[in-house]
Amino acid sequence: MVKRVSSSEPRFEDYLERIAAVLGHEDRREPLRGYLVGLCLPGERKSIEPMAARVDPRHVRARHQSLHHFVSNAPWDEEAVLKVAREYVLEQMERHGAVAAWIVDDTGIPKKGRHSVGVARQYCGVLGKQDNCQVAVTVTMANEAVSVPAAYRLYLPEVWTSDRRRRREAAIPEQVMFKTKWQIALDQIAALRKEGLPPAPVVADAGFGVVTAFRDALTQWGVPYVVGITSQTTAWRPGTQPARPPAYGGRGRPPTLVRRSKSRHPVSIHALAKALPDSAWQTITWRQGNRGAMRSRFACVRVRPAHRDEWRNRAREVEWLIIEWPRGEAAPTKSWLSTLPADTPPEQLIRLAKLRWRIERDYEELKQEVGLDHFEGRGWRGFHHHGALCIAAYAFLAAERARLSPPEPLSFLRAAPLPRGFKARGSPDSPRTARPRVDRHPSSGAHPRPIATSALPVVRKPAARKLDFMTQ
Repeated sequence: MVKRVSSSEPRFEDYLERIAAVLGHEDRREPLRGYLVGLCLPGERKSIEPMAARVDPRHVRARHQSLHHFVSNAPWDEEAVLKVAREYVLEQMERHGAVAAWIVDDTGIPKKGRHSVGVARQYCGVLGKQDNCQVAVTVTMANEAVSVPAAYRLYLPEVWTSDRRRRREAAIPEQVMFKTKWQIALDQIAALRKEGLPPAPVVADAGFGVVTAFRDALTQWGVPYVVGITSQTTAWRPGTQPARPPAYGGRGRPPTLVRRSKSRHPVSIHALAKALPDSAWQTITWRQGNRGAMRSRFACVRVRPAHRDEWRNRAREVEWLIIEWPRGEAAPTKSWLSTLPADTPPEQLIRLAKLRWRIERDYEELKQEVGLDHFEGRGWRGFHHHGALCIAAYAFLAAERARLSPPEPLSFLRAAPLPRGFKARGSPDSPRTARPRVDRHPSSGAHPRPIATSALPVVRKPAARKLDFMTQ
């Protein structure tokens, strides 16, 4: 008997109940439903007024006021909503495998004015340049099949934290002080670890990876990482390290710091890559993309990072250095450092390093499909409430997509190994069989008799439901 796939609607209602239970007030249940439905329904704009028109076209003004108060003023905890979303999507994510990585990243939201909370002229990844924007720092839990942001926090520039009038107008809490993006990310990682989220290596781009303090904090916590670095980052050549402190001569303080010299010094990643022998490079495929296998040329070597180690009393620990240098390029294109174990296969290192594509796709869908960057409010609370609800909506859609890929009733099936030398009929390498000659007879009349065919079953389109959710 074929197993029937249950409808998304009962699951959506159950999901709403889970979130409503942490909002703290029964009157917030209906605005919550309206806001999540508005985010999930198709529409070019997901700011409050267009959503109110789609959800309740006969009472747009009243619905707009209700949704605006709910997202901008109501004192519910966005962290509790994010926790429900994490737990919900984990139920389906772990069906495809364990959480493979916590991806740290930031995303820019372009803005025109100067009154929206946190807006300043800063680098915006969406535009690829410095411009007026807000920046949010996120930590995403991901594997090869599913990924959803687990933490979301606005980066507040120093010009905002030191301006009392702007803080008051945006209702920024008193305890919020200036922190760099990597410090915000560390706070998020610490909170997720305390909550008990399934542990995984941290993956980040060079914006976070070049910060030695960020890497050192992860190492101190025992959290492995795979983080991007720039070609100017320095490291010791494989098998080398700084000299130990010289022996005490009996005068002054005993020397405790490691030493460098003209003949014994670190080099840049760019110089190190050029000095590697040809045998250090291999072509590795890390996943299948829309256009086929994604592969490139990599070198994975064990080195010691050298950042300011002359101020340390011992050399830094040995780590993986991963360098990508595609054939035909004049220089390496990307590099990473990793504290994964020394026996980690290169293929696994590279798959983790390249897993950042998940968060890039998440940001694209969160903005284009769910409306993460459509919020028009100016306050601290509204910004984080809207972001948490967008992530909650996206978590439901990601969980629905995970239910269908692979289909749950067939997920236990595994392909049997083919016999050696087997070639399917019609394959390019299979021996071709000569086609028999076909006898052709002219028709006996101008209108030949039609050939009888079996009737095809008619596939009826299911009746439309009240809610149409986007799951692609």
